[in-house]
Amino acid sequence: MDNTSILTSIKKLLGITEEQTDFDTDIIIHINSVFAVLTKQLGVGPVEGFRIQDEYAVWDDFDSDEELVDLIKTYIYLKVKLIFDPPLSSAVMSSMKEMISEHEWRLNTYVESIKSE
Repeated sequence: MDNTSILTSIKKLLGITEEQTDFDTDIIIHINSVFAVLTKQLGVGPVEGFRIQDEYAVWDDFDSDEELVDLIKTYIYLKVKLIFDPPLSSAVMSSMKEMISEHEWRLNTYVESIKSE
């Protein structure tokens, strides 16, 4: 079970402390955009979609499969990082985009394997 706050864990990956709340609204908007991509385009997570509103939403609210959630955490972090705090280096940007593409492929493969069972 992963009862960690979605917002807090993504903020930590972005290098923002839990106490620092100035950017929470921006980060929540970006996280929700990525959840929309996951649920509506990639078919990952609840069919009805998923959104967070504050620091109280936890990863288990989205899905209880810990391996899947680990992939999702990295995917959301990478996507939010590109929007919220994009790297200045084009090489780093390219590398992040490749990692995002790989995670999308892995998430698609995961969803397809679940559907075929």
